[in-house]
Amino acid sequence: MNAGVLWRAGCAETRTSGSESGPEKRTVGNDGNALRSDFYVVLVHGSRADVDAVREDVADVLTPMGLRLSPAKTQVVHVSDGFDFLGFHIQWRRKRGTNKGYVYTFIADRPVRSLKAKIRTLTHRTSQADLGATLIKLNQIMRGWANYFRHAVCKHTLRHLHQIVWWRIVRWLKTRHRWRWTALRRHLTDQHGRWKPITANGTALFNLGEVPVTRYRYRGAIPNPWV
Repeated sequence: MNAGVLWRAGCAETRTSGSESGPEKRTVGNDGNALRSDFYVVLVHGSRADVDAVREDVADVLTPMGLRLSPAKTQVVHVSDGFDFLGFHIQWRRKRGTNKGYVYTFIADRPVRSLKAKIRTLTHRTSQADLGATLIKLNQIMRGWANYFRHAVCKHTLRHLHQIVWWRIVRWLKTRHRWRWTALRRHLTDQHGRWKPITANGTALFNLGEVPVTRYRYRGAIPNPWV
């Protein structure tokens, strides 16, 4: 999935987000290659009237390409209300302990729900699947998911998701082996009573909570290709 960003001027106070309609939407880049673009975010510094004017400008840009804005999917929101874009939730918030406001990038609710659903599917209590094969599938899903979202404000979310998948597997093992809590601890703790990673056939459960979160660094003024 590709995305475009169209800047009108300055910093964003009011934002327009939406998508074009149609099953096959293509634009041509400067190098002549065709790129499929499904979603755009237009950032506007100004009033609602300015937003409406930019909406018309965007429509004028898209029309020669055979594209149009979808009224049902095009939204106008203030940055303080936030909006979802490509799985992220972008929102202006006041920094805790200060009076300064910043634009933060969080993980949207939908990707989190989707990941939880995949975890539940693979770790049903009555599942007879091989634990090692299940860990491989879970690790592939979680690694890809974490790599995509690791630049968001998500450390708490990642730790929470690790707790969810850990408990899902623990309950699955208790049901499969008819273990009580004492037996479970005997299998999953070391001689000092510390919890060991859940492993099977040499594969350890990937720990989402240990994924390093690195925010994007400021890159200075980026030239505006539209002016």
